[in-house]
Amino acid sequence: MTSAEFEALLGPDRYQVFLFTSLATVPFCFARHPWFVVNAKGAVSRWEIFWQANRSPKSFVHLHKDFHPPAQGIEMFFYSNRYFFSSRLEGYVEGGEGSTAARMAELIEQSPKSYQHNRHYSLASPNSITYVQSVLDAFPQCNLRLPWNCYSRAFRK
Repeated sequence: MTSAEFEALLGPDRYQVFLFTSLATVPFCFARHPWFVVNAKGAVSRWEIFWQANRSPKSFVHLHKDFHPPAQGIEMFFYSNRYFFSSRLEGYVEGGEGSTAARMAELIEQSPKSYQHNRHYSLASPNSITYVQSVLDAFPQCNLRLPWNCYSRAFRK
């Protein structure tokens, strides 16, 4: 999805939670990497887990806020910021005050304090998929689903 296509979906007067994926970094590009983009009445932020901790000033150990632009896929190669995979919008929810989207946005924005696996990362789990699935599990009514090739989504601790 291009940035322009994504921006056309944004509503400045509502809450929206977008679920994006892109192919994972080589050699793991058979799997997909997921992240959330939250639009809280015009305040847009991207939330995801990376294997590297504290990659930017807006990092909370493995949880990263706004490390990449909202609709940009992740790096094709480790330690390279030159080539990126394209992103795919898996779905989104939206609504006003008190809606599922508003409550999801609040939970995601509280993740630096509340996500229990933030200090641990493993390819087997917990990882980026575990984080996204934990939010989706908290809101089954949102009807958002990870694609089949988001491995380790069933991790439980």
